[in-house]
Amino acid sequence: MRAYRGIVENGVVVLVDARLPEGTIVTVTVGEAELLRARIASALKRPGRVKVRLKPTLVASRLPEPGQPEPTG
Repeated sequence: MRAYRGIVENGVVVLVDARLPEGTIVTVTVGEAELLRARIASALKRPGRVKVRLKPTLVASRLPEPGQPEPTG
């Protein structure tokens, strides 16, 4: 059994400086500290959520023309 270094990119493990034959079965072991570090780094790199509040406005087609009486009813 051998150990190879790799990194996860877009959910896929990419081996660094290693070539394995096609069809090789591998087992990936991740250290608990490394997993925690990666999760924290990922959370810090994520863009912050932006909340937008829109105030309700009147629709322009329902506004009376200047100089016209307001509609009733």
